[in-house]
Amino acid sequence: MSADAVTLGALLLAVGAAATAVDLRRRVIPNGLTGAGALGALALGLLLDPAGQPGRLAAGAAAGGLLLAAALWRPDGMGMGDAKLAAVIGLCLGGGAAVALAVAFAAGGLYGVGVLAARGLRAARAATMPFAPCLWLGSAAGVAVTLA
Repeated sequence: MSADAVTLGALLLAVGAAATAVDLRRRVIPNGLTGAGALGALALGLLLDPAGQPGRLAAGAAAGGLLLAAALWRPDGMGMGDAKLAAVIGLCLGGGAAVALAVAFAAGGLYGVGVLAARGLRAARAATMPFAPCLWLGSAAGVAVTLA
């Protein structure tokens, strides 16, 4: 277990917890929070593991880009704050971001299945949810896998 992975994982979990609290309350993830998380991840990554920085930058671009595409395709379904938080996940976890996003989308899918079962197809198609809690859950899984 390396100090850089522990430190970046702790940063990610703190940013994700704050984003979850705000997203549940206000249905938005503040730019200041994701910006500070990204800057912190970049600085810590350069300081603690400069050799791993290119991989983390690529993961941040890929994760953020994936959710950016979703936000542009369906702005009523995915927000730009979710895309920015996904980029922070990649900047912190590198390749572990794939696990984080898989778990996040699985959690979101389970929520959708639950809404479908409880309220029917029409309600499920119209339902929205804050996605930061799913991203935080995925981040926790990604941190666990990265530290294992």
